[in-house]
Amino acid sequence: MAITMTEAAQAHIQRQLAKRGKGIGIRVGVKTAGCSGLAYVLEFVDESEPDDVVFEQNGVKLIVDPKSLVYLDGTELDFVKEGLNEGFAFSNPNVKNACGCGESFHV
Repeated sequence: MAITMTEAAQAHIQRQLAKRGKGIGIRVGVKTAGCSGLAYVLEFVDESEPDDVVFEQNGVKLIVDPKSLVYLDGTELDFVKEGLNEGFAFSNPNVKNACGCGESFHV
């Protein structure tokens, strides 16, 4: 099982951690939400939990809990800028469908 990041995502996470001044990485997970059932959750991590799975690329760590990993396996995390908007984009091969607004998905 694996989750990967593009160079743009790695650079953005490094900048945000540096700006924050602490933290070991970013937690990526899923929660029940939206009209399709699941939504992505991102948060800074200061300490990992014993059962967390850590994926590291070029010194940047993505921390995932085992329950979320089932839904995220094979996902690539990117950071994109489109006009005035910018944010993380998930390329998740497990997604079967997503809601119209793009906020939630179903596997």
